[in-house]
Amino acid sequence: MIKAGIDQDALIQMFSQATAKQGDTLRKAVGEATLKALQGRELTMSNIKKVLTSVTDAASAGAAKNVAPAVDIEALLAKALAGMDGALLQAVEANHKALQQFVSQGAALQEKPLKNALENIEKMEDMFFKTVGKAAEGAAGPLQGPWDHVLEAMKIKGTDTGAQASQTVEQLLGQAQTALRDGRAAGMRTAQALLDGYAALVSGVLIGMSEGLRSGAGAEAAQAPAAKGRRR
Repeated sequence: MIKAGIDQDALIQMFSQATAKQGDTLRKAVGEATLKALQGRELTMSNIKKVLTSVTDAASAGAAKNVAPAVDIEALLAKALAGMDGALLQAVEANHKALQQFVSQGAALQEKPLKNALENIEKMEDMFFKTVGKAAEGAAGPLQGPWDHVLEAMKIKGTDTGAQASQTVEQLLGQAQTALRDGRAAGMRTAQALLDGYAALVSGVLIGMSEGLRSGAGAEAAQAPAAKGRRR
């Protein structure tokens, strides 16, 4: 079943069959599925919540069906959280790149779309925990304890998303102050169309980031055999 851009059946099957040795594979699969779903829509907080809820539901359903000997359900759910965190981290970075474009042109962070975007970045980690926690409440009884434990453990440790969000806000505020001191002002008529479609702009940035990573990985793979040949 496809829900919020997520192939839940595929994730359910992965979690139902996963073993402790497949933890990293599971984390990567969750991250890629979450990121793909985020790229398929405007990057609004509402859409992000829908995607996280769908992934959490799939992880819960699959983990509940897992009957592998000595399976560590908490470890499986922790990998699900880590995968979602990795995808959200890229969403924060996409917002950062988009906001930088405006601030570098002298746009004020007090402009409503930019102000809202900055506030959403600050709330990203809290939204992550609340959304997953609420979705986990609907999980089967035996999963309540494991979900509570992995969520609490990550809250204590902190997320990569939260760390990046704090750094992003600090950098953007500093950049905006520098622009203000330099007296730069954006031609807001030109920028208004982008401001009105901010969520769509960020979605495009996110897709571009992922395509860049894939291109880089492909180039490295192509160069490896040549380098090996030269060493001979």
